[in-house]
Amino acid sequence: MPTGTFYIHTFGCQMNVHDSDQMAQLLSESGYVKTGEAEGADIIIINTCSVREKAAQKVYSQLGRFKELKQKNPGLIIGVAGCLAQEQGTRFFRKAPYLDLVIGTHNIHRLVKIIEEIKDRRSQIADTSFHPLVRSLGIRALPSPGSVSAFVTIMQGCNNFCSYCIVPYVRGREESRQSVDIIDEIRFIAENGIREVTLLGQNVNSYGATLTGDIDFPALLGLINEIDKVDRIRFTTSHPKDLLGDLAACFADLDKVCEHIHLPVQSGSDYVLKKMKRGYTVGEYLKKVDMLREVSPDISITSDMIVGFPGEKESDFQKTLDLMEKVRFDNTFSFRYCDRHGTASEGYEGKVEETVKQERLSRLQSLQERHSLERNRYLEGRVEEVLVEGASKGNSADIMGRTRGNKIVNFAGGTDLIGKTVRVKIVRAHMHSLRGELL
Repeated sequence: MPTGTFYIHTFGCQMNVHDSDQMAQLLSESGYVKTGEAEGADIIIINTCSVREKAAQKVYSQLGRFKELKQKNPGLIIGVAGCLAQEQGTRFFRKAPYLDLVIGTHNIHRLVKIIEEIKDRRSQIADTSFHPLVRSLGIRALPSPGSVSAFVTIMQGCNNFCSYCIVPYVRGREESRQSVDIIDEIRFIAENGIREVTLLGQNVNSYGATLTGDIDFPALLGLINEIDKVDRIRFTTSHPKDLLGDLAACFADLDKVCEHIHLPVQSGSDYVLKKMKRGYTVGEYLKKVDMLREVSPDISITSDMIVGFPGEKESDFQKTLDLMEKVRFDNTFSFRYCDRHGTASEGYEGKVEETVKQERLSRLQSLQERHSLERNRYLEGRVEEVLVEGASKGNSADIMGRTRGNKIVNFAGGTDLIGKTVRVKIVRAHMHSLRGELL
């Protein structure tokens, strides 16, 4: 059995975090030991993201630092995985000739075998092939000791092909897992101490569309709701065009489904949404928000925003701000538009100047900060159920957890409460967290 240590550096989204956990599980099962430091590791894997330009730039910066470790230890194996690896393929070797391996999003299951081939042949290997079935979807990653929450992938890939998005090209077409396998995995991690599961997919609302004779997403939530040791269920990401009444009803009918939804709108302009190929209008999006708040009045709604999309005028951007004023999101993740190679919008005319994009982004984020604080202040004086996750990052004497609405709460308490759901009175609201008192 192989021996040695490995280090994984992760960029990007929750799905990337879960992919890294799966790679760590495979390496651990093969005899390698995980280390928290790149220095001294025998294997270094950088799990990459290519959805945003900034994330891609960070990857190359990190690779430059690891190059020095390779010079000191020629036997060190350095690899890149994830979306940027899928996109770049063997081009990575030209940009970073000291790399040993490039592994795409459909080939995580081959990681250990490829590493052993590199050791035997001392040659570079790249595998970015797509497969009809993504075998890595079924890899079970044991929760880290002390963890109370975990990610579970229910599907991979996307069939929407929004004009700016690279996901269908680097993750492939949509593929759902069999519901029986998902339920078995959740039971498995629940037996290992997990109390909260977050279901992952590029568009969880369309779960089951590629399966014959299986169930849809609301039915899947119903089955998970019946698992005894699971206290909370979350999911991400939802596409607005596929959000229907049966899913909205789950927030009222299923007691373990938390009152939080991430519902990316991207823009408040119908003109821009059409160019983005999002498949809905602003009016339709607002009706979805009304539907959610009708069945769950206190639901927390977060979103994604892109500013400076090709052709976006000041009037279009103002409509985005108007939408934010109407919805009052609990939080948004906002970005300047950037071209992604191979997407339709790369060839669009009417590119917006970088200075204009930055100015608009600053205005949007300033408005969101006001709304986030406003939404948090609404909770002052209320008693919330908080699942305790661990020690607080800001004060070693405190512990922290999350409300059902996915708000971080810091409060005084002992570590013996980790993994338990407790009642906490919210006494003070901050921009990105809450202060509470344990009842």
